[in-house]
Order: sequence, then structure tokens, then C-alpha cells
Amino acid sequence: MTMSTSPHAGKFRTKLACIGAGVLVLAVALYLILPIIALFFRTTPDLFFETLRDPAVISALTLSLTTSIISLVIVILVGTPFAYLHCRNQYPGKVIVDTIIDLPLVLPPAVAGFALLVLYGRMGLIGKYASLFGITFAFTTLAVIMAQIFVASPFYLRQAKSLFDQLDPAYEMTARTLGASPFRVFARVVVPLTAGGLVSGAVMTFGRALGEFGATIMFAGNMPGVSQTMPLAVYVNLNGDFNVGLTIAILLVLISFAIMIAVRLLATREVPHA
Repeated sequence: MTMSTSPHAGKFRTKLACIGAGVLVLAVALYLILPIIALFFRTTPDLFFETLRDPAVISALTLSLTTSIISLVIVILVGTPFAYLHCRNQYPGKVIVDTIIDLPLVLPPAVAGFALLVLYGRMGLIGKYASLFGITFAFTTLAVIMAQIFVASPFYLRQAKSLFDQLDPAYEMTARTLGASPFRVFARVVVPLTAGGLVSGAVMTFGRALGEFGATIMFAGNMPGVSQTMPLAVYVNLNGDFNVGLTIAILLVLISFAIMIAVRLLATREVPHA
């Protein structure tokens, strides 16, 4: 005997499924956005802009932006040709290199900072020899940059690798047949064709560097004006000047939001495929 389903029962189940989906979407969205909204309810525009002039806020903001920009420039200058050569060539251990590139993404930031300290600290494997020449890595502004590069570079490298893998090699071969050198092909063909995606990866890298906390505090410490970045200043001011910590936290939220908007806009630019 075949059981038939009435139209009313079918419509009821459809409505029930829509309601369930709506509740699920709303629950997830509220869980993610309510803590962010709560930050803005703990201050006022007047208090926010007044606290922006606090020396602690200016120092943390300046240091974070400066070190993040320097880290990003280094990652782009070194990471772009590295990713291209890595994608266009086969060599022993390539799979291992891929794994090493991705490792900082899953490695706890505190472990990354501790590892950097063990290697570059005053008594580290490299640091103890560098100190003989008066070179210090740990607990300096340089350490902040090194920590940011370590944790943030995979975001750019993964994006660049993906773009170069998707790029049709015919564009490069055509340029080579016209007499262009490998460097000219890379600079005048490959980079322009992948520029949109590379900028998107760079924006994400900048955001990750700006928000770095664990590796920085382990390797660079938390010294105002030297290594106290914005995330560290938020942490310190939880038990200090709450308004300073709140203002810096809101700044980070606004910057992060701007970064995500930029990435969404840049994602519309596609790479020519093979």
C-alpha cells in the first residue's frame, strides 16, 4: 500500500524547515556578533575619541602599524618569488616544504613564540652567537616583526601558491617566445595577472600580523614603545586603564572589519585559468 503525503503536510514541513534554518542562522550570527557589539555599548563617542589621544593608545597603534607594514613588505618581497618558483618547479622535498609553509597556521602562537625564543634568544641556538657581535633579537621591536612574519606569512604564501597554480602557463610561454627574460615574464606578466589575488592575500597577512599576540608576548615581551602592540595593550589594560584597552579593542575591530571588506572586494578579481 502506498502512503500519500497531503499538500498541507508538505507545506508544513517546508515551513518548519525554513524556520529551523532561520533560527540556526540567527543563533550563529548573534553568537559571533554580540560580543563585538558589546564593546561599542561600553563606551561613548566622546570617551572613545578622548581616549584615542592617550599616549598608550598612540604608542601601541603606531608600533603595531609600523611593524605590521614592515612585516608585510618583507613577506611580499620574499614570498612572491618564492611561491612562484615553488609552484613552477619540481624538486625533492617539495611536499615537505608545503607542510612547513602551512605549519604556523596550526601551531599554537605561544609555541611559535617559544620556538623563536629558543632559536634566537640570548641563550638560543643562534642568538648566543649573535650576541657575541652585539646583536639582540629577543625582546626588541625586531622580535615583534620576526614573530609577525612567522605567524602571518602562510596567509600570503598559500594565496600566492594557489594563484600561480591556477595561472595558465601559456601566458608565460608566449612572453618567453617573444624574447622576454624569466624575470621580465614574472614582473610584467605573472604579477599583473595575479595582482588582485596577491593584494587580497597581502591584506589578510597584514590583518594577521596586526592581531598577533601569543608569539609576540613570548618572543618580544610586552614593553611599551618597544614591543607592546595593540593586542598586548588590550591585555595589559584589562587590569589597568579599562577605557584604553576598550578603545584599542574597538580600533582593532574596525580595522579587522575594513580588512574583511577589502578582501571581499578584491576577491571579485579572478585569475586567468588554464
